[in-house]
Amino acid sequence: MKWLSIRTLPLWIAIPLLAGGPQSGSAYDWPQYGRDPGGARYAPLDQINRDTVARLEKAWEFRTGDVSRGEQGRRKSKFEATPILFGGALYLSTPFSRVIALDPATGARLWAFDPKLDLGKRYSESLVSRGVASWTDARAEAGAPCARRIFFAALDGRLLALDAATGKPCVGFGENGVVDSRAGIGKTDPKEYTVTSPPVVCGDVVAVGSAIGDNRAVTVEPGAVRAFDARTGKRLWLWDPIPRSHRDKGWETWASEGARKTGAANVWSIMTADPERGLIFAPTGSASPDYYGGERLGANLFANCVVALEAKTGAVVWHFQVVHHDLWDYDVAAAPALATVRRDGRDTPAVVVNTKMGHVFVLHRETGEPLFPIEERPTPRSDVAGELAAPTQPFPVKPKPLIEPVLTPDQVWGATESDRRYCAELLASLRNEGMFTPPSLQGTLVNPGFVGGVNWGGAAIHGGRGVMVANINRLPFWVRLIPRDRFAQERRADRIGAQFTAQRGAPYGMSRGALLAPSGAPCVKPPWGKTVAVDLNSGEVLWETPTLTPKAMAAPTNGELGSISLGGPITTAGGLVFVAADQGEALRALDLETGEELWRVPLPAGGQATPMTYQLGADGKQYVVIAAGGHGGLGTTPGDYVIAFALP
Repeated sequence: MKWLSIRTLPLWIAIPLLAGGPQSGSAYDWPQYGRDPGGARYAPLDQINRDTVARLEKAWEFRTGDVSRGEQGRRKSKFEATPILFGGALYLSTPFSRVIALDPATGARLWAFDPKLDLGKRYSESLVSRGVASWTDARAEAGAPCARRIFFAALDGRLLALDAATGKPCVGFGENGVVDSRAGIGKTDPKEYTVTSPPVVCGDVVAVGSAIGDNRAVTVEPGAVRAFDARTGKRLWLWDPIPRSHRDKGWETWASEGARKTGAANVWSIMTADPERGLIFAPTGSASPDYYGGERLGANLFANCVVALEAKTGAVVWHFQVVHHDLWDYDVAAAPALATVRRDGRDTPAVVVNTKMGHVFVLHRETGEPLFPIEERPTPRSDVAGELAAPTQPFPVKPKPLIEPVLTPDQVWGATESDRRYCAELLASLRNEGMFTPPSLQGTLVNPGFVGGVNWGGAAIHGGRGVMVANINRLPFWVRLIPRDRFAQERRADRIGAQFTAQRGAPYGMSRGALLAPSGAPCVKPPWGKTVAVDLNSGEVLWETPTLTPKAMAAPTNGELGSISLGGPITTAGGLVFVAADQGEALRALDLETGEELWRVPLPAGGQATPMTYQLGADGKQYVVIAAGGHGGLGTTPGDYVIAFALP
């Protein structure tokens, strides 16, 4: 089992949109990636509820035609998109960077736009896109061309503005509807510098991040966030997370030579916004390279942070760093989710930050101050020449960590005695002093690994209950630093299929891999993935439910083993959690109160995406929609399906 590791169309095809569909801003639509700008992914719909969900059946299916299994020299595709419902139509992006509009009642194609992405390039992020954004021009006359727009960032960095009604480019935006978001960044490697997540819209500002191959070298592209006028495409500001001079905020947290030459700290995942306060919330990644920080000593602000930016200017309003001087590839992968939390007898605006470590930080939305206690705790020192690990790291007191911070010998697992013996010997060979043990030449256990905790699938927050639901990955990794003069030889001699990365410009390359037995199963006791609910008002964990056993494994006789999830859940007023994302290749409905599974349907391909739901007016049907196209890295079944479910 693997764990980690065409068609010709006109440029655009337009068909008039249906009349009488739900309008943007109604209770029935889903107009942004996370439904609302704050990314709560909560739908106030209850036609499908605990009593009716068992009767759900497939309402329609659409095939995009855009899937790559690695043929013709292409990268494998990952169908990670969440469609949006805006102004009476569904809009989604495909792994080939096409944008498609669908009839939400039938799944029929209304139009398609093809930006002609070069599919032959070996993009570092594979062929992937997570979705699109919408915007309404309040100054335009209703029905005017481009009064309603779909914004989309193609994998190659082009920011596109399309007329929502026709799919035609908005000629007044940039150059014929296109802005090169890479302008002003400097020299970029077109294979290594991409955009994979949807833009964020706040008022009349549209902003994009970037996905950078950040472990390849010390000096890579800067991870700047760029913001543009939603009408004209004029660039309004550019914010580089790395302070480049002594005049920049955060400079004192870097060794000066490191701040001048390192790169990344980019926002590759999903940004959220608070239009009322004029704020954009940016989750940043680690500075380059990931596993050796001797060339970038210091705490490294604003890497590994959630940063509140003023939408009009890009000025930093506040920041919170979840990892100091990251040495573990602990990017902030999950979108910062906005919520209202009851603290000290009053409703408080909050930002909920989920991390790869399984930590949940609940912060005041306007100041970044913690709403639950956070402790700076001592962490292990590095034994690598030139490295200086941070002496402490932040740990939330509440909610408790969603992943066990220490992997002990008694937690080693294997399906057979030989597997258990292999895993025990592997664990014993690694430096293992708990979470934040620095990488070493000996080899270090990284628990959880870089796909651990909450990844880009993020969390859903039930608006009425203050309950957060998220998928958690429990997969430890090992990482080993390799002196430069031995790197090429060791890579050639590899017999276990480890991932090797050069970290050019540093004295060490690195290799890493998941902590797996020869059978391919993780060396840690199941479940290897779970869905967790947390009460944000009290900070208490309410329930935990294993994700599904990988489809490639035999079904267990005593419950699910769980598996890695890439994609997240949604919640509804019907008391339900809808989630796919894991390697079980099914869409499930869970009871929000208990985590009990109420409904499950097999999918024809991996569902590594976040579902969405909408209702066609007050008297119409409620639909639940999922993109099922698999994930090349997880080895789930590839496909190109968009599937809607509804009550009969």
